[in-house]
Amino acid sequence: MKTAVWWIALGLLWPQVPSPALAESFDLSRSSVPREEILSGGPPKDGIPALTDPQVVSAEEATYLRAADRVLGVVIGTQARAYPIRILNWHEVVNDQLSGTPIVVTYCPLCGTGMVFRAERRGQRMLFGVSGLLYNSDVLLHDKETESLWSQLKMEAVTGPRLGEQLEWLPAQHITWEIWRTAHPQTDVLSLNTGYDRDYGHDPYAGYATNSRLMFPVRHRDARLAPKAWVAGVLIDGQPKAYPLKRLSSGHVLEDRVGVQMLHIMYDANARSVQVTDANKNEVPVVQAYWFAWAAFYPETWLYGE
Repeated sequence: MKTAVWWIALGLLWPQVPSPALAESFDLSRSSVPREEILSGGPPKDGIPALTDPQVVSAEEATYLRAADRVLGVVIGTQARAYPIRILNWHEVVNDQLSGTPIVVTYCPLCGTGMVFRAERRGQRMLFGVSGLLYNSDVLLHDKETESLWSQLKMEAVTGPRLGEQLEWLPAQHITWEIWRTAHPQTDVLSLNTGYDRDYGHDPYAGYATNSRLMFPVRHRDARLAPKAWVAGVLIDGQPKAYPLKRLSSGHVLEDRVGVQMLHIMYDANARSVQVTDANKNEVPVVQAYWFAWAAFYPETWLYGE
């Protein structure tokens, strides 16, 4: 049985005026962000269930995916794996391992952000869940060992025993299934057999991307772009920069310098995907995000084209 039709497809239970989150489940006595800005997203702690070491199928077996379906693609060592957004929409966190490396795959539907981090501390694997809390409209993870809260876009623990510790950001591509599979024919992909009864063919956030309304407040607003304009964000030696997708030429390699580092930015309009490499052709982590989300976390961001 679907849990109350999954909070009435999530959307109907979003509060119009969010109330401050209750502190029963987490120690919020020490926080690097304003305590009053940590808000309840609606579902309780782990009400959105994270996946851990999920079942996967081969590309040929992933018949449920259409060519235009979006995935978060990850390559570590010799192993490639696709995480369909239609599954991430319902789980937001996947604890996984590729080529023996523990990772956590995270997705925030409200910010449009898919980010992958190394999930290892002092040689021990870290496991994460969905706290049910938000900061700047972005998902807050909790680690299972200490129950510290971790901000996805801030990439660090903002409360708890691990306050201030950083996450190691790993490259991933937000891309269409067809183009990912073509580039990585040996990829595998998450199975629909997740152990949870969810309608993965239904988008609980349908319509959210096509209007300018935010469901939750953010600390900083920047009017240089529309709130839900798509940007590709990079963070180089502490300097953030955003590249509006509409200002990039598809198929053209843009050379740009951020700080002392030369970057090559490649945009594929058909895949609505951006890949960034450095001068040595090493892949650089980049996140595709709604402009409001990137600007909220990085108000000092440079903006390409201005």
